[in-house]
Order: sequence, then structure tokens, then C-alpha cells
Amino acid sequence: MSSQPVSTPTQAAPGTPAGNVAPGAIAAGNVAAEGFIRIESITKRFGDFVAVDNVSLDIRRGEIFCLLGGSGCGKTTLLRMLAGFERPSAGRILIDGEDMSTIAPYERPVNMMFQSYALFPHMTVARNVAFGLEQEGLARAVIERRVAEMLEIVRMSPYAGRRPHQLSGGQRQRVALARALVKRPKLLLLDEPLAALDRKLREHTQFELLNIQKALGITFVVVTHDQQEAMTLATRMGVMERGRIEQVGTPAQVYETPATRFVADFIGSVNLFAGVAREAPPGCVHVESEELGGRALIETDTRCAAGARVWLAMRPEKISVSREPPAASGGEGAAQSQNAVPGQVREIAYMGDMSVYLVALGSGREVRVTVPNLGRRAAAPIERGEQVWLSWHPSGALVLSG
Repeated sequence: MSSQPVSTPTQAAPGTPAGNVAPGAIAAGNVAAEGFIRIESITKRFGDFVAVDNVSLDIRRGEIFCLLGGSGCGKTTLLRMLAGFERPSAGRILIDGEDMSTIAPYERPVNMMFQSYALFPHMTVARNVAFGLEQEGLARAVIERRVAEMLEIVRMSPYAGRRPHQLSGGQRQRVALARALVKRPKLLLLDEPLAALDRKLREHTQFELLNIQKALGITFVVVTHDQQEAMTLATRMGVMERGRIEQVGTPAQVYETPATRFVADFIGSVNLFAGVAREAPPGCVHVESEELGGRALIETDTRCAAGARVWLAMRPEKISVSREPPAASGGEGAAQSQNAVPGQVREIAYMGDMSVYLVALGSGREVRVTVPNLGRRAAAPIERGEQVWLSWHPSGALVLSG
């Protein structure tokens, strides 16, 4: 099998259009010169339904790339085409420079870990992990050595003689991972790998997965609908909607600088206000919004023509809530005072590490604000029904095209 690298064109920098992705989408950073996995204009149709729509994507060697999206967005279909279980209607996939168009699933340098784990119930842990190597006809001594090495990596050596029903959910997950990795694939595909685990165990296992991937250096492609999971695991992530990739970037880039209104709304919590762009000083734009109840000054590199319909996006943690309006005398207060609106607290939710406020503006719109609980007790906590001021720094909000 060929191992010659294939050259990869440099993609667009953040904030600029990228080729073969949805309108308005961006690619974050420059892709490495070697595109280990290249997905070129892939389309998959099932009758009249387009599950994957003209997707192009480069995935780097040794990274964890997460495909994130809601049900029916096309992420699992794209994963199955990488595995060879589905054939593209158009386009092609290259892995390590080799076109996979005519390569059968069992001949690809790929392994897949399924959501159900699919362990053989009648086999021990060691036999489950060894199964793929036995099918390849490797010598018994080689199989035993590689199984032992892999069980040590996933910390399952003490359980080698147990059967799946004698293991916890997290232990079964590690056995399935060991079985997928023992064949030393160039690429491991993971379809909702942690969905069957409870929240606490899922969070713990995410870091275990990161450590294992770092130790082995194998490229992971993970499909998930869980935003927190993608943000924790991913070196980079692609957000999918209706068969297309809306944005590619690091978790921080996707969260802090969403390329489209859909990405802003899908990733985390966001307050979105319809508005109209107005003239402002260089490097800024004024957004006039009836929903917000006035004008907002936003620092942005995005060029907005005066009169253009735009969306103002604000993350809840970027907004301050106080009983008094921010002072305009200088420093942060002066910056905050340029963006301040009054409202009334409708609801408060105490979440332990933070409190969530729902504040109603004069227009009737509710704004979600999160405040970290830094001390054990606030001297005079804001209560439901109080009149408050919401404010934010000009760099704390984003302007998105309509």
C-alpha cells in the first residue's frame, strides 16, 4: 500500500471563505503541507436525499478531529464513507496519499470503534482484543505480545481473563478501544464512543482517550453530537449541518469566532439579536437593534456596509450584570459603558460553579447571563425581580451577516 504523501493546498485563514464548504464557512489556520486524510468534493445521495453535500476536508496526521452536528446532519454517513461501508456518489477519499475508491473496508488502514462496542460476550477480554490479529493469521507469540502491550496501555491487564458482562461500562469501552487499536491502524474512527457512559464516567474517559491517543500517535476521527465531548477531545473540529461543513477550526476558534449564525447558535449558549449596521469608528461597527433596545458598539474586523442586516451575538459569560450602570470615567468601565442596557431579573438558576440569570429587556427579549460563583457567599446577591444593568466590552460580542 502506498505511503507517499499528497500535497495539500493552503486553506483560508480565519475569517475568510474556504473552498468547497458552506457559504460563509471558514477553515481555521493553515493546514499542514501533508494532508493525511483528504476528502475531496464528497457527495452521498440516498435516492433524492443528499446526506453529504460536496464536502472537502483535510485531516492532519496524528490529530483528533471531531465531526460535530445534530441528528441527520451527515456526520455518521461521512464516517462510514471513510470506513468504506458506504460508497460516495461523487468525489473521492485519500488516506496517506492513496485513493480509497476501489479499496474494500477490510483492506483499508482503518479501524472503527462502534457506539455499542460490539464485544463478543463468550470471549474473554484478551480473546476479544486478539480476535482481529488471529483473523490475520499472525503467530501466537506475536499476538500475545501485542495484546499484552495494548491491555497495559488501556489499563485492562488485570481483567484479561474476564468476560464483557463482568466489566463496567468504562472497562468495556477500554476493551473495545484496545481491540480497535491492536491492529495498529493508521486511522481510528469512533462513532459516538462515549454515549453509553454516565456523565461522570464520560468526562473521566475523555481524558483517558486523550492520553491513549497521545501515547500512540494514531489519527482519530470522532463523530459526536455532544458539544462538550468535542470541545474536550478535538485538536480541530468540523461543525456539520444539512450535509455540509459550516466551519472548521480549533474548539476555541469555533466557540469564540463562529463563522455563521448557525455555528454561533449551535455551539454553547448565545444571545442573538437582529439588527442593522451603522457607521462607526475604524475597526468597529455600530449595531442598531430594536430587540436590544438601542445601539451597540462592537470591535470587529468584519466589514459591514451601513444599512446591512446583521446579527449581534453575545455569549452569556461575556455579559456583566450589576445594580448600577457601568461608570464612564475610564478603563474597563468606560468601555463597558458604551454598551449598557437596563432590564429586570426574571429567573435565577444556581448551578454550583455559576449562576444563570434570565434578564428581560424593555423590548420583551430575555437575555441569558452567566456569572461565576467565586466566593462561598455574595454579600448582597441580586434577587428575582430586581432592576439591573447589563453591559459588555466592545470586543465581547460578534457581528454576523444575516
